[in-house]
Amino acid sequence: MPSVDSAAGDRFVIEGGHPVGGDVTPSGNKNEALPLLAAALLAAGSVVIENVPRIRDVITLIELVRALGVSVDWSGEHAVGVDAGRLRASRPDAALASEIRASFLLAAPLLARTGLAVLPRPGGDKIGRRRLDTHLLALRQLGARITLDDAYYHLELAGRFRGAEVFLDEASVTGTETAVMAAAMADGRTRLLNAASEPHVQGLCHALNAMGARIGGIGSNVLEIDGVGELHPARHRVGPDHVEVGSFVAVAAMTGGELRVRDVAPDHLRMIRMVFARLGVETQIEGTALRVPAAQKRAIVADVDGAIPKVDDAPWPGFPADLTPLALVLATQCGGTVLIHEKLFESRLFFVDSLIAMGARIVLCDPHRALVIGPSRLHGATIVSPDIRAGMALIAASLAAHGRSVIRNIQQVDRGYERVDERLRSLGARISRE
Repeated sequence: MPSVDSAAGDRFVIEGGHPVGGDVTPSGNKNEALPLLAAALLAAGSVVIENVPRIRDVITLIELVRALGVSVDWSGEHAVGVDAGRLRASRPDAALASEIRASFLLAAPLLARTGLAVLPRPGGDKIGRRRLDTHLLALRQLGARITLDDAYYHLELAGRFRGAEVFLDEASVTGTETAVMAAAMADGRTRLLNAASEPHVQGLCHALNAMGARIGGIGSNVLEIDGVGELHPARHRVGPDHVEVGSFVAVAAMTGGELRVRDVAPDHLRMIRMVFARLGVETQIEGTALRVPAAQKRAIVADVDGAIPKVDDAPWPGFPADLTPLALVLATQCGGTVLIHEKLFESRLFFVDSLIAMGARIVLCDPHRALVIGPSRLHGATIVSPDIRAGMALIAASLAAHGRSVIRNIQQVDRGYERVDERLRSLGARISRE
């Protein structure tokens, strides 16, 4: 099985100040691949998932489901076959499960197949509290019994899930995915209200339908799901990662390179392109490719009345929260002032201390808002990646900075970006892994 080689002591060494450009193809969307690996446990037979990114989180989840008795094989460079015919266990390995938040996506499939799921508190990025209440609310309304002790969630299901009208208390992506997987195997109809509709949620729904589920309203905030008795083998291709596309666009724009991103889903990039245009970065759609011209104004566009503009994240089709750190670091290289408002996670913006140490002019107003005054001349520094997206933002800052930077804790970046150093080197970046 492919592996990710970074260790806790590994680091990136970057010589900044060189244009990053050329042609690149985005990886498959990790936030679609992870729930699909969990959903494959629902089928009676082999499910083949194509365009799966080889990243640390995927490898960890594969190890988790294998330990449950599930057969998982890489059938190609980025294709995975999952056969849960021998699934028997209901208690995933606690050490592995505590590494990634996606481990809780196993709750609904384990309940549907075995009637029991014992899950530790999930891990993942350290970006503030990430509540599971929405998952638990949906599972309870669909018939699960849930108790919690100091370390584990104990979930039980007598028979099948029961269809119901479920109004989610927030448009949680993983909460929606948990509810959809449960409802797909429920007895009766489920009406899921205030559902998330991100591209990766849509991808999961389409994959489940290919497996025999009956899900309507895909792409909207109201899903109508008629439960079925069993799901069958199918093949599904994971869509391109729009967050990775946005990350490469930011790097090219900050360093002055001309970039062409192939095989994108243009409809998934509308808000991303709109926000980047507000920061003075223009992009062009050419069929299924996105082009970033080398000559960019990089001048922040004030609001109509001359007020300081704002970049804020929101549920789909709003600006993705995972791109907020990239928008912030891009703004440091754009002329003008912009307010970055991260609404979801109270610790996600704390990485700006590293940017300030590199010379960025940023006022951290509170845990959710940062005022960026650009452009700033960044200089190299030794910094630490706290999570996946902040890590990629710090790579972008280092590539635009003058001098040498060292980024530690890079295994966080490997959790979400496949071979990011190799791919950036192919685009002209001077980055090495040590």
